[in-house]
Amino acid sequence: MEYIKRIRNIGIAAHIDAGKTTTTERILYYTGKIYRMGEVDEGTATMDWMIQEKERGITITAAATTCFWRDHQINIIDTPGHVDFTIEVERCLKVLDGAVIVFCGVGGVESQTETVWHQADKYRVPRIAFVNKLDRIGSDFERVIKMMEERLSLKPLPIQIPYGEEENFQGVIDLVEEVLYIWYEETLGAKYDKLSIPEEYREKVKLAKEKMIEILSEEDEEILEKYLKGEEISIDLIKRAIRKGTLKLKFYPVLCGSALKNKGIQPLLDAIIDYLPSPIDLPPAVGFHPKNNNIEERKADISQPFSALIFKIQNDFNRGLLSYFRVYSGKIRIGKQILVVPTMEKIRVNKILLMHANKQEEIEELKAGEIGAIVGLKNVKTGYTLCDLHAPIAFEPLTFPEPVIFATIEPKTKKDEKKLQESLELLSIEDPTFKVKYDEETGQRIIMGMGELHLEIITDRLQRDYGVPCYVGKPQVSYRETIRKESTGIGKFSRIIDNKLHQAEIKIKISPKEKGINIIFNVDEEKIPEIFYSKIEETLMGVANSGLLIGYPITNILIEIFDGAYNKENPSDFAFQIAANNAFNEAYKNASPTILEPIMSIEILTPEEYVGTIINDLVARRGKILKIEVIKEYRVLSGIVPLKETFGYATAIRSLSSGRATYSMHFSHYDILPEEEIKKIFPYLEIK
Repeated sequence: MEYIKRIRNIGIAAHIDAGKTTTTERILYYTGKIYRMGEVDEGTATMDWMIQEKERGITITAAATTCFWRDHQINIIDTPGHVDFTIEVERCLKVLDGAVIVFCGVGGVESQTETVWHQADKYRVPRIAFVNKLDRIGSDFERVIKMMEERLSLKPLPIQIPYGEEENFQGVIDLVEEVLYIWYEETLGAKYDKLSIPEEYREKVKLAKEKMIEILSEEDEEILEKYLKGEEISIDLIKRAIRKGTLKLKFYPVLCGSALKNKGIQPLLDAIIDYLPSPIDLPPAVGFHPKNNNIEERKADISQPFSALIFKIQNDFNRGLLSYFRVYSGKIRIGKQILVVPTMEKIRVNKILLMHANKQEEIEELKAGEIGAIVGLKNVKTGYTLCDLHAPIAFEPLTFPEPVIFATIEPKTKKDEKKLQESLELLSIEDPTFKVKYDEETGQRIIMGMGELHLEIITDRLQRDYGVPCYVGKPQVSYRETIRKESTGIGKFSRIIDNKLHQAEIKIKISPKEKGINIIFNVDEEKIPEIFYSKIEETLMGVANSGLLIGYPITNILIEIFDGAYNKENPSDFAFQIAANNAFNEAYKNASPTILEPIMSIEILTPEEYVGTIINDLVARRGKILKIEVIKEYRVLSGIVPLKETFGYATAIRSLSSGRATYSMHFSHYDILPEEEIKKIFPYLEIK
């Protein structure tokens, strides 16, 4: 079991362009995993291996790799920063033990940083913060710390401070050991010196260390006792206290540097080893027995029954589908039979791979705490469990957000029809937030995703990776339907079929609710037997998913079945289903139905001189500015704007700011579409 103490499963996550892929690249270089540093801007970064990533200079898909530092194995997953691919972060955080969240020294806590941070909160992942780009004009370490406190409501624990500012940033001062790190540029940062702290920084270091010790003393009695007595506190004791508090999520160590300038990476690697957890530092993985629903636990122990979770599926053109998985307990070997839950299919393991971006290494086995990929699993999805045949367990599956944008797609030639269908199916297996449906009424194939860039990448991959030339319609907004008031409806069905009377009556009440769809049965067994509930529910969900106003799914609704009747001599599923459909139609028609549109949170970083122009443009797009923050000569505008009004915004904001403003968006909520907009978009529709 000694090996498992030396494993660190970490994710590197951040807002787009904060520098996480550059940070990962330096980690791989200094640990000896690669022998030449690639650059994101040049399209040579190791972890950005897809051609679409190289061209755009962004991470699109999470990539896994393994490296070694101080006799420890670090399994790293580099995740995307663009909101359209946020599910990649979600599914990786589900299986990781710790994370490094990279903050831009200029932008600080940006919108996607908040999203990533809250995703990590959801899975209670211990984190280290790395404030990057401190060599940039406008960078400010202390301001970023303050933003962490205010925006993320957390307790940051700075264990380093920068030596020099902006273009004069030269190194990092470590508060734990009280040393100055200076890197040699001619060695690309591979060599560095630990020097004594310069005289002009000693008072600043003293104050910063005192503050660090105060925070630690709140969580560690031994440090508190020594602090109050004025005794010296050893480096080992400080490190133990930092580790303990980090694992308990009491505070978050903050480090600093400039990945692009090769400064700060080796101390970051040390912090990953010293402060982030190994698999055995965390509670056992909890699941349930797939047959009796009893709670099951699996400790990170090789002697326990094998269990693992599939967190990502990738189509490899040479090997087929690769199922990335995290082993929670036991071990998996080539040739062994295992169970797939929930399908309960027994499969034999033929090939196990260790991944390094898109390169692979075949291995014989993987043990508890390790991450790898299995080749050739069929009928599996992201979130499925792999386990021992004789000790089945199901881990909690992942949930995925619904798409907010769609477009029509068709092949350029009839002969490509089948290939297009097969390729779309593979892409939807890889990416659970990408969906495909066929509209029976129009005969059109619809692709749905999380944003313009998401669909753009999908269609680009179809044509270049899968070789399917296709026509793609303009992106459209995925609206929703809802109701504004309570209403009741009665549905009846009575017909003689094959000399038998099929008869049923259902009364339902529908009312607005804050989120989602709920169906409750508040009716006597005598009036509607419980055996019919599932069919009635299936019918109502089918109607809700198809919509009744404009064909978009109905949401934010509570459906209560409160009365009914049926022919007791011939109980009929069919009759109840038709009655439920009719009851819902009647109730919906009288419940003041309307349309909801997706609203996006938007954050814009712009030089001060363009603020007025950008605000006026956003207001013209039906947007609202909720907050303006000052960052030296820049302004951060935070607000909301309807998704429909953001198509082509990248081009517009470049034009408005002479290319100097940047923005990011993520889905916020659905809100009622104003009547004047309904008249413009759906002129044939009458809203009462």
